[in-house]
Amino acid sequence: MSELQIGLISIGILLVVTVYIYGFWQQRGYRKKFGTTFNAQREDALYQSDADSAVAGDLLDEDVSALMNNESQRATSGDELISLLGAETDYVVSIKLNTPLNSDVLAPLWEQRFDFGKSVNACGLNAGTGKWERLIPESLPAYSEFKIGLQLADRSGSLSESRLMSFHAVLSDIGKQLHAEIELPSVEKAIKRAKSLDEFCAEVDQMIGLNILPGGDRLLFGSEIAQVAEHHGMQLQSDGAFHLLNEFGLTLFSLNSVDGTPFQHHTLTQVRVQGLTLLLDVPRVERPAYRFDEMAVLARELAMDLRAGLVDDHRVALGDAAIAQIREQVAAIEGRMLAGKIAPGSTQALRLFA
Repeated sequence: MSELQIGLISIGILLVVTVYIYGFWQQRGYRKKFGTTFNAQREDALYQSDADSAVAGDLLDEDVSALMNNESQRATSGDELISLLGAETDYVVSIKLNTPLNSDVLAPLWEQRFDFGKSVNACGLNAGTGKWERLIPESLPAYSEFKIGLQLADRSGSLSESRLMSFHAVLSDIGKQLHAEIELPSVEKAIKRAKSLDEFCAEVDQMIGLNILPGGDRLLFGSEIAQVAEHHGMQLQSDGAFHLLNEFGLTLFSLNSVDGTPFQHHTLTQVRVQGLTLLLDVPRVERPAYRFDEMAVLARELAMDLRAGLVDDHRVALGDAAIAQIREQVAAIEGRMLAGKIAPGSTQALRLFA
């Protein structure tokens, strides 16, 4: 082997080592900047009770992300997917076909699905795989059975009788045209259930906020807020607030200006606000009391980094006793939701409190 070849080999090895070291350094810096904000394994006595068994019965978080994406189509176990269409939260119509057909036969439903005032969710029993799949208009496989649900309530109120009657008529016509076996639940009972569900949701629909205010007349610069928020793993979203997201892209907490001024990337260096509010949307997170503990820690850290104080809506400093009192309120809401068989942060909760 010539000296030239040995030299070229040596240079190649040196380059490989250099690239490896640079990659390691970048990865180390990334972890340091964007590492996990909280330790998910921390124990909490609140969850050593029967509440665990109630939460455990809900859908996997993986199915939550599928539900939030209207263009997705997933295959999963029948029990999990059918629970997307719960009898307590939806008016569910079942259509059993004599011959397997694709989702094109539901064309009248797809054309009018935005006219019913509430979310429409559908799934089909794949004739080939024997598995239930979430349906979209472009679903291609042949199905032997459909289940279509119209949500009974959301944050805008309960489903109206006229909208439900319209949905009922569309599905009834589809069933007749297909000569299929169709199950249409009672409209009267569904409307009563919708009103009851709406009342329940109104009772537990709570947003908890912790205010972060600087002393005196000092204002907070947008660029300063962005730097601190990003240091704690929060990201600026299109709604003008910084969000801390879980591994599925769902919001745990959001950081907003106290006066509602939206934050935007191109104006961060110009905007100044009087203070911030860290928010927890109680029904939309799993284990809200546990999350509130994390939120309180995050709020204190944000306040410290911004050289500000943690106060309530009356600008009174929030001490440990006040924080504990708020936590009791959050735990009470959580308990009422579990008693009502709508686990916080579950697929059903995310739909009801969208």
